[in-house]
Amino acid sequence: MNNERIYPAAPVLTSQQRAKLRSMASTMSPVTQIGKGGVSENFLTTVCDALEARELIKLSVLETSEYTPREAAEGIAEALNAAVVGVIGRKIILYRRSLNGKRHIEL
Repeated sequence: MNNERIYPAAPVLTSQQRAKLRSMASTMSPVTQIGKGGVSENFLTTVCDALEARELIKLSVLETSEYTPREAAEGIAEALNAAVVGVIGRKIILYRRSLNGKRHIEL
């Protein structure tokens, strides 16, 4: 990513924190979808921007994707220093604390 910011390592979440984040994400709609195009640099930029703005996002993995939801979640989380909150069916929930000074999700 060209406008890359340095993010700290992905947070290690306790099971209680994961449960809280999963419950917060239950009413969210997926921000974007992973399809047969896979995970491109442009896709990662979009997800990075969404994480910076929201801290907690949900993604959807389509049947046509070359990745399983778990593979996609781990690859995206590693590339963006995010934590995988959960993979439920074909949905992925990711969390990364924002670098901006605005309000944060309290864990």
